[in-house]
Amino acid sequence: MKVLKIDQEYPQDFMRVFLDITNLFFEDTKLAKKDMTPDLVVHFNHYTDEHFTIIADATLQVNEQFYKSHFEQKFETEGTDKEQKIRLKRALSHVLLDTLEQMTEIKQQWGILTGIRPTKLYHKFRKAGLSDDEIHDKLTDEFSLTDEKISMLNSIVKNQLKTIPDLDTIGNEVSIYIGIPFCPTKCAYCTFPAYAIQSNRKQGKVATFLDGLHYEIEEMGKWLTEHEMRITSVYWGGGTPTSIEADEMDALYKTMFDSFPHTETIREITVEAGRPDTITPEKLAVLKKWGIDRISVNPQSYTDETLKAIGRHHTVQETIDKFWMAREAGMNNINMDLIIGLPNEGIDEFEHSLSESEKMMPESLTVHTLSFKRASEMTHNKDKYKVADRKTAEAMMHRAHDWTAEHGYTPYYLYRQKNILGNLENVGYSIPGEESIYNIVIMEEVQTIIGLGCGASTKLVNAETSKITQYHNPKDPAAYILTFEDAIHKKIQALDELYGFEVSK
Repeated sequence: MKVLKIDQEYPQDFMRVFLDITNLFFEDTKLAKKDMTPDLVVHFNHYTDEHFTIIADATLQVNEQFYKSHFEQKFETEGTDKEQKIRLKRALSHVLLDTLEQMTEIKQQWGILTGIRPTKLYHKFRKAGLSDDEIHDKLTDEFSLTDEKISMLNSIVKNQLKTIPDLDTIGNEVSIYIGIPFCPTKCAYCTFPAYAIQSNRKQGKVATFLDGLHYEIEEMGKWLTEHEMRITSVYWGGGTPTSIEADEMDALYKTMFDSFPHTETIREITVEAGRPDTITPEKLAVLKKWGIDRISVNPQSYTDETLKAIGRHHTVQETIDKFWMAREAGMNNINMDLIIGLPNEGIDEFEHSLSESEKMMPESLTVHTLSFKRASEMTHNKDKYKVADRKTAEAMMHRAHDWTAEHGYTPYYLYRQKNILGNLENVGYSIPGEESIYNIVIMEEVQTIIGLGCGASTKLVNAETSKITQYHNPKDPAAYILTFEDAIHKKIQALDELYGFEVSK
């Protein structure tokens, strides 16, 4: 942890960005208070000349050493007050980043970008009419991205447009997320709604939750039908949706198909069967019955000791067995997740995971980088978990990129997270033609996602203004059970307002 002092006052959002950038180099950086001795002191100097060129300088002082940086960028117009503020924030971020890179000798591949959706930025420039070369220059000059990251973004955007040719107009449809908040056990890195199913079943919460979810699906189906809304994709997540029994799954899917309009035109339905210890022949038969063949069977790692350390009560062999069980049951689009940087794993363990993946060749392989999420058990007990250093994590990610290319996979979506190991990213790779539509639309925020069930977030996207508002269902099953009727009513009101319909009473 370092203590950072800025030599002058800036707006709160500026200070937050300065902290975010410093945190890329030093974990849990704090802003200096009167009683704190700073480790790092930054002196900024900046102005805009008569030609609309913004000039920024920074001097970073660490003990008796000084690191200096200079940045200039010319603009065609003076810009609005808001635009001037954004320009200044970026200029100061540039020089701060540069001085910290000089000091640490660490190159930040993502430059000053600290947001989670870099591809969304690329799409913004594309839709503004910029060429690939112009976008490259803009991302280099204004955000300090490396050529490697820009090239990846370019590939992902092209693959997304192949998968969804109408990506720019898909806002006239919606997608649905349905959350099942139960798992056999909770993984140490997880902050999703994931409650132990057996104890909740004994307390009657599973059955009561499912009653509420049926109601939510039915009521949302009425609204969708009334307004002739088309559904692009449906994603069953959680938790682990296959934690519930086969007959309970069957009943939910029946309610979905009975309630939602135009189900024959839904482009994709995915069910997260991420925990192999929840997959049974009976549940696979239910999925097949309803024509659902895109699922996830997530190993995370192919080292048994790692699975024990992170709280997954299944073995590597069970992952392999359940994959082949799903394949033999007719599942033709299987995703598998791997996580870079799990406790006590390095290059050798990750190479082993890739070798095991090669034996199965799932249609898509999503490579996550471990992120220390604020509410996770792993974050609360960091001393207990030894994870890879930055250099090792970067090497593992490079190996994932090379391995997927060698085996015919291409990247099709990417996102980043706060406190992600090595300031890296999460990348979804797929065999061409097997990309997940839902993963693209949720990450690029191009359409409204209606969230049903526990912990589900409804993301309302205004297609004209791109303004996004959110409504969150409770994460806890007990709270959901008490509030689901009110929740659906508020969501429908918000949807009516978004689309200009007469607001439901």
